[in-house]
Amino acid sequence: MRPSAEPIGRADTQEDEGMYIDADFIIKAASLLSALGALVAAVVAVYKVLENNRKQNEFINAMQEEQTLICYGLRGALQGLVEQGCNGPCKDALARLDKHLNKSAHPHIPEG
Repeated sequence: MRPSAEPIGRADTQEDEGMYIDADFIIKAASLLSALGALVAAVVAVYKVLENNRKQNEFINAMQEEQTLICYGLRGALQGLVEQGCNGPCKDALARLDKHLNKSAHPHIPEG
């Protein structure tokens, strides 16, 4: 005995329901693609900002190292001039440079 209510041998009278593409489906698909595109664009933008920031930090660190070497070279030259007897502006410049280097090395100490 067959459990369905349809008589045996009778064909299915309902139409075969397939997937129809209508305006509503196109709108939903476009909305989904737009949302995914915006999400991907946001992720790419954040990645580019972080990568640019990393490159800038590397460049700044290289510049700071170069400036440190220049300052210490200048300090050595001024110290040599002062030792040779070139007082006046050389001695003043050496004192100012020493003060600047000391403040740069210890930024957490308040001036006073």
